Amino acid sequence: MRLLYFLAVFLFLSPFTFAQKQSLQQVLEKETAGFRGDVGIYVLHLKTGEEAAIKADTIFPTASIVKVPILVGVMDKIEKGELAYHQKMIYRDSIKYGGSGLMQYFKDSTETELSVLMSLMITYSDNTTSLWCQALASGGERINEIMESLGLQHTRVNSRTPGREEDWKKYGWGQTTPREMAQLLVKIRKGEVISPSVSDRMYRLMGNIYYDEYALSAIPAQVQTASKQGMVNASRSELVMVNAPKGDYVFYFATKNNEDQRWEDDNEAQVLQKRISKVLWDWFEK
Repeated sequence: MRLLYFLAVFLFLSPFTFAQKQSLQQVLEKETAGFRGDVGIYVLHLKTGEEAAIKADTIFPTASIVKVPILVGVMDKIEKGELAYHQKMIYRDSIKYGGSGLMQYFKDSTETELSVLMSLMITYSDNTTSLWCQALASGGERINEIMESLGLQHTRVNSRTPGREEDWKKYGWGQTTPREMAQLLVKIRKGEVISPSVSDRMYRLMGNIYYDEYALSAIPAQVQTASKQGMVNASRSELVMVNAPKGDYVFYFATKNNEDQRWEDDNEAQVLQKRISKVLWDWFEK
């Protein structure tokens, strides 16, 4: 009887009880409950295979995250010898496009090169260079063909792409699902997109991001990441691969139909994406 008593006390006091540990899925569902809009999340730990998914197969607007498929399209041209990474280019005011980015402020007839276009597109989410790169990649139709060949059924460029006008009205420049865009980054990380060397080049470009005050801010500065952010008024999304000490993990955070469309730091979606990033870091690393 005394043995049974002490065993009962031990089980009551010990954290290692018969009660099941809360899963990552449950944690994320709790964190996203009450968000005023639609939230989609896909998370995968590459080493352990642990994953969690919330509306992971629902289509969301990409906003500027469509620039990752555009990057793939340009690199495909380079691999085929139709373009060169350091190919000289001439900027013209006629291609200027507003919003984010730096090239819109270049002087007309400024000499640049393709590598600069791609770097600005990814690092500073430059809209002018992105549209330029989309055209250099033979347009959205060709980029979408590549996405299809990679097994991505819903990841598409809509803007300036014949036949996708209705999709453009609904989703904007591009569309994807949390699972698919995360899968694309996993393929790049593993060297499976176009070629290992091309994948490495794209991964390096995605490792130099100016917009590090969102999900990246919850990850220690000493840890390498590859990412892309996409934000418009009613949709804030982020794609991140974390090269963490205990193993790489990828996540895609997407929102749409957001009620809070402000651009202040306490925007509801932006606060949530930071919190989700912190939850994932603590989950996998502590």
